[in-house]
Amino acid sequence: MNQRLRLRYGLFLNVVAVFFCLFIAHSGARAAWRAGGDVKNVEQQTNGVVLTLTSGARVSVTFQDLETVRVRFAPRGTFERDFSYAVESKDRKTVRATVRGTFKESISIIAFGGMTVVINRRPFLIKVLDADGRVVVEDDPARPTSFDPETGAVESSKRRVEWETYYGFGEKAMPASRHTQHMVMWNTDTYGYPRGLDPIYQSIGSFIALRKEKDAGVAYGLFLDNTTRTYFDMGKTRPESYTFGAAGGELNYYVFTGGKERSPKRVLGDYTELTGRTPLPPVWALGNQQSRWSYFPEARVREVVRKFRETRTPLDVIYLDIDYMDGYRVFTWDKTRFPDPSKMISDFRAEGVRTVVIIDPGVKVDEKYAVYNEGRAGGFFTKTASGEELHASVWPGVCAFPDFTSAAAREWFGSLYHKHLDEGIAGFWNDMNEPGVFLSDTTPKPDTYHHPMKTFPLTARHAGDGEAGTHARYHNVYGMQMARSTFEGLRKLRPGERPFVLTRAGYAGVQRFSAIWTGDNVASWDHLRLSIPMLTNLGVSGVALVGADVGGFSGDPSPELYARWLQAAALTPFLRSHSEAGSKPHEPYSFDPSFVAVNRASIDLRYQMLPYLYTLFQEHTETGAPVMRPLWFEYPADDRTYLIEDQYLVGRDLLVAPVLSEGALKRRVYFPKGDAWVDWWTGRRYEGGKDFEIDAPLNRLPLFARAGATIPTQPVIQHTGEMARAPLMLTVVSGANNVSRVYEDAGDGYDYQRGASRTLTATVEGNTVRLARTGAYNVSRPVAAVEFLGVAAAPREVRAGGRAVSNTTFDAASGRLIVPLPPEGVAEISLVP
Repeated sequence: MNQRLRLRYGLFLNVVAVFFCLFIAHSGARAAWRAGGDVKNVEQQTNGVVLTLTSGARVSVTFQDLETVRVRFAPRGTFERDFSYAVESKDRKTVRATVRGTFKESISIIAFGGMTVVINRRPFLIKVLDADGRVVVEDDPARPTSFDPETGAVESSKRRVEWETYYGFGEKAMPASRHTQHMVMWNTDTYGYPRGLDPIYQSIGSFIALRKEKDAGVAYGLFLDNTTRTYFDMGKTRPESYTFGAAGGELNYYVFTGGKERSPKRVLGDYTELTGRTPLPPVWALGNQQSRWSYFPEARVREVVRKFRETRTPLDVIYLDIDYMDGYRVFTWDKTRFPDPSKMISDFRAEGVRTVVIIDPGVKVDEKYAVYNEGRAGGFFTKTASGEELHASVWPGVCAFPDFTSAAAREWFGSLYHKHLDEGIAGFWNDMNEPGVFLSDTTPKPDTYHHPMKTFPLTARHAGDGEAGTHARYHNVYGMQMARSTFEGLRKLRPGERPFVLTRAGYAGVQRFSAIWTGDNVASWDHLRLSIPMLTNLGVSGVALVGADVGGFSGDPSPELYARWLQAAALTPFLRSHSEAGSKPHEPYSFDPSFVAVNRASIDLRYQMLPYLYTLFQEHTETGAPVMRPLWFEYPADDRTYLIEDQYLVGRDLLVAPVLSEGALKRRVYFPKGDAWVDWWTGRRYEGGKDFEIDAPLNRLPLFARAGATIPTQPVIQHTGEMARAPLMLTVVSGANNVSRVYEDAGDGYDYQRGASRTLTATVEGNTVRLARTGAYNVSRPVAAVEFLGVAAAPREVRAGGRAVSNTTFDAASGRLIVPLPPEGVAEISLVP
């Protein structure tokens, strides 16, 4: 053997040795794991069974409701208290189940309606069947539910069809479908995160699975409710199955069958019935919002608000980032920069602009600072493993941190908002609540995205709302419970107003308390593209009020990138421009003059569509359906929609196809099968199930309306305070029959819960539209006109309320026919061809 061959052979042996050692190490690590074993004992319950396994583990399998199964796997043989931060606290009916075969090889648990859980005894395996006997979810016999007796880690694997796609998982910087992805749930401050980085700010371990069977889309859902570090391998390691697990605690998960129709809508409805829905927001929170790190001093903030008004660019909210505070102390003002904040805020309100301020969890350790002294005296701060007050550095320097898993600490912190509310502050933005802390000069380097010392020590102690535990257990709920503290504090302090809270970090169920934005994104075309799947997946994770910082927080967008981003975001649920310190101005009026009108037109479009957006938020409170929807949510039978991530639906009736590439003036659009679509600007009709290349000039958003829909709009206004005086217009999209509705109430407060609301129903049949109003809201706006979109030619006659109308306007270029209505209103409008 010559020298070169000997070297190669030696290298080969070294590589084999390394792989052998890795295999042995991995095998040893997995060898500690233990399968659940066989079913040894069965205890019948009203709604299911409790099993004892030969490993000593115990399992509860019950029906949460007629379409939802809950599984609790307690590896140490003792169930934890039945408590969840995710599950909404409310009265629930117990489902009565029939249990059969308790002494046979398989046990069947059957709910009224036919949904069934089949449990194999040897070994323990679970299979969930829908009412038609089709498999919804089944354990993978090659990898039965297992646990590590030493660490308490636990996991389960389910069989999968290899073309099944998965959506949700909260906030992930990933493609729209998460099949073949591996994801971790561990809230992390990840400034400037690149595509694919995981985890980032939110931990929502729920998903919707979807696949095509024959001519139908078949869906189900799964939610893992475990607050420790959890993970999901959706076929990345083993394509024939997916695996999910947790670092400790119970494997507590829910399976949502999607009802008899196995639809995504039913799955999400059941998930949000469990974890809660976004309450109806104040209508001003749906307006345009402007932020920066930071606007100061007061003269600069006033200049920004003034320029919005001077340029006729609608604005409802101005944000103040951390530099408004005195040395970054929360609930204080820097009186040099803001000598009279109450007057400034009052002046803005007179202009129709509300003020939102940032509040971080870190409370500066300063014995001359009242907030710190109160927190210390009350014992409200998080503790170290040894029971001392935990200190870490963030913006103010060394800080203590409220333990938001303590009801007393939440109530105390929530009460602190009274001062800002008295000053006129309208809403609050909770940041740095992953929780994130700063690295020090002595911290081991490099400063990686997921450096373990960027948060509290895992040994830190939390109250856990009655079950004390470590930060390893409660880390993922810290941000959500801060948002809860804020929300509940505002509800108590201002019971007649709807709170607005915005949070960076959260856990499943966070939608009950807060809006979410996608954190510190980047001014790039790739982040613009990424924003759509991030937001649609948050929506199908139950969070309705979501948005991304327009233009990107980090860096400087080109005028074109900002304009296209603003177009893409114009109809997203939450619209805010935000940018970092040192970047160029990101106000829509601050770009080249040729782009100012383009940017204003995008915001104008949003304000025209506010009646439609508000109606969608009310729909969410009833059904859980997101405001911003992926195409597959409405069209699960059309598998062409499953991987589309550059288009989205607003409700079921508007399709948005933004330009996401630099310099593009055209783009291809796919129109879902089953409906025809009409171009909002030209009136051109497109058949569903086909691709078309459409023009996409810089000055407008590619936007399409579903044939048969009735879209409520209003004239352009400068802020939502002007809505009450702005008449409604109904845009009826020609070409199909349909029933649509428009919801109205005061836009704030809770009188709507006592009946002070009104719903307008529009029924389209052929060339006739019938209008009917129900409800007791007496100040609802009149319908000033009905506009028909997609009209090929002017009709021979138009009749409203049985009378001929002569003052109609027809624009052949846009395919629009406008029919003014009398002030007293009419119940029927007809076109006579």
